[in-house]
Amino acid sequence: MKPLDSEQTQARHWFGHLRDLICAEFEAIEREAGSDASFDYTAWDRSDPSGEPGGGGVRGVMKGRVFEKVGVNVSTVGGAFEGDFAKSIHGAADDPQFFATGISLVAHMTNPHVPAVHMNCRFLTTTKRWFGGGADLNPPLPYAEDTADFHATLQRACDAHPAGDYPRFSAWAEDYFRIPHRGVNRGVGGIFFDHLEGDFATNFAFVQDVGRAFLDAYPRIVRRRMGEAWTPEDEATMLEWRGRYAEFNLVYDRGTLFGLKTGGNIDAILMSLPPRATWA
Repeated sequence: MKPLDSEQTQARHWFGHLRDLICAEFEAIEREAGSDASFDYTAWDRSDPSGEPGGGGVRGVMKGRVFEKVGVNVSTVGGAFEGDFAKSIHGAADDPQFFATGISLVAHMTNPHVPAVHMNCRFLTTTKRWFGGGADLNPPLPYAEDTADFHATLQRACDAHPAGDYPRFSAWAEDYFRIPHRGVNRGVGGIFFDHLEGDFATNFAFVQDVGRAFLDAYPRIVRRRMGEAWTPEDEATMLEWRGRYAEFNLVYDRGTLFGLKTGGNIDAILMSLPPRATWA
């Protein structure tokens, strides 16, 4: 992989720093629940089709009392897209060379009253340069208070930046995080954005605040719900909902396809899948 330039380096460092902040906060929640669970980190390397070094990343996974399974991955990869896949990537149709760095997080919770969650932020370079990402809340048993809290926190982050367009990004999340063959959304939304081009500093500041907003909202929601009692019926609802979540990630999710098409670490790519699910 080619040496990183200043913008690529800044983005990579931020995503790694954000990972450390999130993992520390999730481990603190486990301590509060009387668990000594912590993240296990596994580094991986990638080679592009030519055999040249293509970067790599670190897969972090924790299985605890509150977090039944949570994965927080960071990666920085580069090389060339193969074949027709390049035509589907912004700015890569005429030149398949690419660089990508980012963070990806999915948490599946033990208590059905605690919502699962997804968060991803990334910076890509082809013949163009852009940020993408977002966060969405996925409760098996939705609470209006949690949904409003999550959306309000993300909206404040959007409203603080010229690059943040909450109405557009929220509607985009509603459209993207949908399971067409089921005719339902996989959760209660959040924000989703892609191909955020233009001034790097302006867009980078917004992406950083998206990460900070997630770190503000989600742990608060977890602590609000993790002590709730649940029934076998609640758990059955959660497991059936997890089946739908798995369907979306395997059939429609762009990040899954991107990782598999670019030679990413399979365990890291599929860490989004729940540890248990049912198809009743």
